[in-house]
Amino acid sequence: MKHLLAGLDRLEEFDEIIDARSPLEYAEDHIPGAISAPVLDNEERALVGTLYKQSSPFEASRVGAAIVARNIARHLETTFAGRPANWRPLIYCWRGGKRSGSMTVMFNMIGWRARQLDGGYKTYRKATLRALDELPARMRCIVLTGPTGSGKTRLLQALEQAGAQTLDLEGLAAHRGSLLGARAGVAQPSQKRFDTLLAVRLRELDPSRPVFAEAESRKIGQVSLPPGLLDAMHRGQCVEIVSSREDRSAFLQHDYAHLFDDPAWLKAQLQRLLGLHSRDVIAAWQRMVDEGRRAELALDLIDRHYDPAYRRSSHAHFANIARALRMDFRPNAGHEDLLEQARRLLARLDQAGQPA
Repeated sequence: MKHLLAGLDRLEEFDEIIDARSPLEYAEDHIPGAISAPVLDNEERALVGTLYKQSSPFEASRVGAAIVARNIARHLETTFAGRPANWRPLIYCWRGGKRSGSMTVMFNMIGWRARQLDGGYKTYRKATLRALDELPARMRCIVLTGPTGSGKTRLLQALEQAGAQTLDLEGLAAHRGSLLGARAGVAQPSQKRFDTLLAVRLRELDPSRPVFAEAESRKIGQVSLPPGLLDAMHRGQCVEIVSSREDRSAFLQHDYAHLFDDPAWLKAQLQRLLGLHSRDVIAAWQRMVDEGRRAELALDLIDRHYDPAYRRSSHAHFANIARALRMDFRPNAGHEDLLEQARRLLARLDQAGQPA
């Protein structure tokens, strides 16, 4: 079987990457671009595992082999029915064991030049963690700081359109990172999936150019940033984004408009602040939600929650925060104006010796 193995360095040689693990394993994380073709579904995998523990490895293998054979046959008749004779797939499971091995052997018997990923997903996961540990050390970060509602994400998007190199951590995490940061109807990725998406993006970055990113805490919603990346951000040049109270209120109302369309969810999120704020304050916010007083709620959250929280947060770990370049920003401007503001920032950084 060794001649049917291929390492991670050969991923680009194959026409398709196939994940033979269960749907739950695939959903938690998978190699980018891989398609799911499980040889054991979630229930079947649990059944085989139970037999292994409670009966015997032989009985588990016998039952599992029959199920695997049926599932591979079904995939041949459906998922892979139209693949050409010269098709070259790479197949993996958790450790590069029986699940991917069975499919690889069967495919080669048919005539396809299939290969099995040596070490399986476990090897890919190790490579991901290694990338998250090593790649940030090469980065030169320019970090956008400022309180919630100042428009850091909008500026980051404008900077990318202006030709700068950016790292959108909140986009990868599917979360805005603040009190109302969850995105309606969008679940955050698992930690493993976030790690994979982040490692892919870090590999794309040019280490000779600076990388713009928003200042983040250790966690964005439910996912954690790797220590190496946090360290690179803490060492980076800082840009302080300053927007007026009125602009921030309008920005929050626009960007969080979907939250006001689901009053019950918004009120539940506000309730989670009990302990940071009194019952009376939270009840007042919830009444504003019920009465559709969006502007008043946004301003009150800025004054009572966001700005005090920002002042309490320690910026001591940002080594260059005291020398931050101040940028007065209009987050609600039109597309061309936003782009022009981003270009002016890039020009200022260039003049200050921070070419972007």
